[in-house]
Amino acid sequence: MREMNKIFFKTLFLLFFLFSAQANSKILSIGNSNAKVIVKVFSSLTCPHCADFHQTIFENLKKDFIDKGLVKFEHHAFPLDLAALNAEIIVRCHIDKDKKFNLLNEIYEKQKVWAVGTDIDKINDLIKKVASKHNLKNEDMDKCLKNDQAQDDILNQRIAAQKKYKIESTPTIIINEKKYTGKVDYKQFKKVIERNL
Repeated sequence: MREMNKIFFKTLFLLFFLFSAQANSKILSIGNSNAKVIVKVFSSLTCPHCADFHQTIFENLKKDFIDKGLVKFEHHAFPLDLAALNAEIIVRCHIDKDKKFNLLNEIYEKQKVWAVGTDIDKINDLIKKVASKHNLKNEDMDKCLKNDQAQDDILNQRIAAQKKYKIESTPTIIINEKKYTGKVDYKQFKKVIERNL
C-alpha cells in the first residue's frame, strides 16, 4: 500500500503541473442550486474523520436544511490515497445523483470493511461488493476504474481545491467560501448555517 501511495502522489504531483484548469462541472452536489448557503466538504473516502462527519453531520444537515431547499451541499473529492481515489471513481459510476449519494453514504458507513489491507485489487473488490448492492454491475465498475478521464477529473478537482483553499486536512469544510474551523459538532455547525441564512 505504501508503494501504491507513493505512485499515487507522484502522479498527483505531475498532474499539478500538467492540468491547472478548475474542474467544477463534475462536483457531486445535492440540494437547491439557488440556496443562500453552500456547504462544501473536501474529503477522502478512506478518512475516518470524513466518515464520521458524513454520518453525524450530513444526515442532520440534509433533514434540517438541504431537503427544505435552504442549503446546497457539495461533496468534493480529495483522495489521500489510491483506495480513496478508486472508491470515488466507483461512486461516480452512477448517473443518477441520488443514487450516487446513497452509495456515498454506504461507502462511508462500511469504510472499516473495504478500506483495509495493502492489496489494491482486494480493496477494489471490497469496494465493488459494497457498490453492487446499489445496482452497479462488476463489468461497469471495472470500466469506470479503467477510465483515465474519471481519474483525471477527480485528481484535477483535488489540485484545484488545494490551490484555492490551501487544504491541510480532511474533512475541510467551507461554508459560503469561508473555512469552518470549529469543532465538528452538529449543534455548533447548525448555528453557523443559521447565521448565514
